[in-house]
Formats: sequence, structure tokens, C-alpha cells
Amino acid sequence: MALRSCCRQLAAQVARLKHSVNDCTRNICGSSLSFARIKSLHAPAGVFVRSSRWRRRSRHLCVSEKRHSGTAGVSSWTLAWGVMAFSLFGSSDERTEEQKLEDELILLLKKAKYSMMIGELDAASGFLHKTVRPAHQMHNNDAIIYTHSLHVTLFVVFLLQAEKLFKAAMSFMLSGGTPQDDNAVIEMSLKLASIYATQNKNKLAEHGFQFCTESLEAKIEKQKEFPPESLSDEERKDTKLLLGLSLDARARYLAANHRFTGACRDYQQALQICQEEQGESHPQSLVLMSDLATVLDLQGKHDEALAHVKKAVELGQAAGHPDQHELLGNMAGILMHKGEFEESGTLYQKALALAHAAGDGEAIEQLQEGLKELASRRDGQTDSKPKEQELKE
Repeated sequence: MALRSCCRQLAAQVARLKHSVNDCTRNICGSSLSFARIKSLHAPAGVFVRSSRWRRRSRHLCVSEKRHSGTAGVSSWTLAWGVMAFSLFGSSDERTEEQKLEDELILLLKKAKYSMMIGELDAASGFLHKTVRPAHQMHNNDAIIYTHSLHVTLFVVFLLQAEKLFKAAMSFMLSGGTPQDDNAVIEMSLKLASIYATQNKNKLAEHGFQFCTESLEAKIEKQKEFPPESLSDEERKDTKLLLGLSLDARARYLAANHRFTGACRDYQQALQICQEEQGESHPQSLVLMSDLATVLDLQGKHDEALAHVKKAVELGQAAGHPDQHELLGNMAGILMHKGEFEESGTLYQKALALAHAAGDGEAIEQLQEGLKELASRRDGQTDSKPKEQELKE
């Protein structure tokens, strides 16, 4: 079970990094502020050090490690950080809020880049997540692009490491006699399939998803023949939920490749499993309802999509779902596609207020984009009415 716990932690890190990379692909608004110091942080290829050990003579370090005669025994890094801290915060009264924000952002980027250089990928990810919000607050292209480029680089390196780790762990388990349909093996196979999907290795990804779903379905059928006392409820539930997880992962892959019919089928099966095992109001059930509604909406089935997302919103409100603003935002988008602009605008504003209260910067940005699209559609509808009137006359 310890190995499976590690797999889940690693998968969570991969998912978090992937989520960060998705932020990079959005259109970025312009800015007139010059950000020369951010540009100066760019370095040539070969930034990463494979080993996580300290490298005393690394050519990438921007601070010399020579000791001065008057500072024997004092680390040059201690001095460097001290000087930086003094230069950034020593004259706070004379600096504007924008300059302070810029200094904070640059310091976080330097920490992230250094963590990447010494192989501390998890620490680097933490620093980079902290840079996203101030970068967007400054509306500066150079800062945003550089921050996101580091996210992408970190994500690629992390995926390569994760792929090697999963392959090695699976090989070790199988050579030790662990059966192929063991839940731990299938779980690692699912993570590998997700990695292949991210790398656009579609044949490997589809083969991996197929192996996971078919193996689990056969295993569940086989378990029905076992005497009740031979199989614990926990193991039975674990196997079924893993099947739901596999279907959910394949549905996201299919939806990303515009194969909406297959995505709908997998989402519906995953939702049914989640509701049976964890309840209709479970957060994962609500997320699956919302995802299914999104795919139906993309197929033009707006009424069916609205029914699913409306149910998710109602259940989420009753259960106190922490990401209620995301459900409301999805419902607002579906209403917009149906042409119900007034109700859509009301829900967008409500979702935006909840997102601000939750401090969810990513959701705030998405909801603001939704409001812009809504305004554009309203303007287009207004412009088309005089033309329709002229044609009638």
C-alpha cells in the first residue's frame, strides 16, 4: 500500500503541473511596462542538473562562492540573500506598490529557477505557482510568458521522470510475481497512459486506457463469483472506483481529441460508479456531472447539458461544495450557448463574486473571459436585429 500511496502523490504532482501548463495557453493582454529584469533571467539550454546534490562549482549560479577575508565562515549565499533582502525591502517607503510587486515576483522566479537547477522540482513548482497571480496582476507580457515557460519546462522534465519511475516500479512488481490485474499495477498503467496522452503518443495512450478499463471490468465480473467473506468491502470498492477513475481519464482524453460520443459514454459510466460508491452529492460526482454537461454542450445538446449542470449546482449548493463558483460558471456558459443571455450574465456575476471570495485567480480569469464572450454575443445580436428588420421591410 505504501507504493500505491507514493503513486498517488506523484500523480497529484503531475496533475498540478499539468494544470499550471494549461494556464500558459491562454491569450495574454498587452502591457506597456518594460520588464528588462525578467528578460535577464532567461538562460541558455542546459539549465537543469540531473542530480539533486549541491553543485559547488555550477556555472549556472549567478552568485560567486568566493569568501571575503572579513567574512570567514559565513556562507556567500547567506550574504547574497541578505544583500538582496536589503535591496528589495530596505527602502520600502520610497518604492511604489508596483515596484514592490515586481521585486517579489523576481525573487520568486529566482528561487524557482535555482530549485530547478539543483533538481528540487517540487519546491520549484511551489514557487512558480506563487508567481502566477502577481504576474497577472501586473498585466505584463514578459513576466507572464517567462513564468509560464518555466512551468512548461518543469512539466516536461517532471513527466519524463514520472514515466521512468512508473515503468521501473511496474517492472519490479511484475517480476516479483504481482499479477497484471493487481490494482496497484493498473493504477500505475493508468498514470502512464495519462502521461502518453499528454505527450501526444496516442497509440500508447489508447492502449493503456483500454488495458486498464478491460482489466478492471473483467476483475469486477470475476469478483462477483467469490464468496462474500473472501473479499473485503474496501477491496471491492477500491476496484470499482479505480474503474471509474480510468473511465474519467479516458473521457478527458477523448474530449480533448474532439471524440465527444466516446467521451460522453465514459463520463456517464464514471458518474454512475461514483454515485453508487460515494453518493450523489460527493464532490467528484458533482465534477463528473459538470464535465458530462460540458461535453454534451459541445455536441450542441444544450438542454440535456443544462439539466446535468443544474442538478450539479443544486446538489453542490446543498452540500456546501467548495468550488461552487466553477459549477455556476459552467452553467452560465451553457445558458449563454442557449441564447439565454440575461440569466447567463446573472450567474456569471454570482460565480465571479464567489471566485473572488475563494481567492481562485484562475477561475476569476476564466469567468471574466466568459463575461467578455457574453458581451460580444449580446452586441452581435443587437447588430443583427436592424438588418433583420430591413430584410422584412
